[in-house]
Amino acid sequence: MNRSTGLPQNEIAGRETESGAEGFEGFVARVEPRIRRALVALYGPDRGRDATAEALAYAWEHWDRVRAMENPAGYLFRVAQSSTRHRRAPIVFEIPETADVRVEPLLAGALQSLTENQRLAVVLVHAFGWRAIEVADLIGVKATTVQNHLERGLRRLRETLGVDDDD
Repeated sequence: MNRSTGLPQNEIAGRETESGAEGFEGFVARVEPRIRRALVALYGPDRGRDATAEALAYAWEHWDRVRAMENPAGYLFRVAQSSTRHRRAPIVFEIPETADVRVEPLLAGALQSLTENQRLAVVLVHAFGWRAIEVADLIGVKATTVQNHLERGLRRLRETLGVDDDD
């Protein structure tokens, strides 16, 4: 079981294949948290949730085709990305009103300075506990590509926040 999603590890890795036995509701319960977390990491909370809803609406409309796919979660992630392209407003990660000493106050702004792929890798791996292979499978790239985005994103965050590797 994956602690961040509650899904079995083999399903998180995107190895799911849809059979006729699983209905749309079961599919949504299984993949929605994963898609939503990835889209929130890319687009912020509001746009990420909207993009998730649009992708799931697409899945409902095209359920016969989607359920037969080898990696329907990855496909819907791409659908959500294409449906949000026309809304390229700045991404906003709101700073909570209550000061939490465990969170760097400048982190929200620093995350906005990352590329989409860097932000996705950093947030999913370090905030949600995903493995690079899980992120790679969702977005359709190699795990080494995700690792490169992760390393570059962390380096940029350290530079932006003025943190040394030794800290």
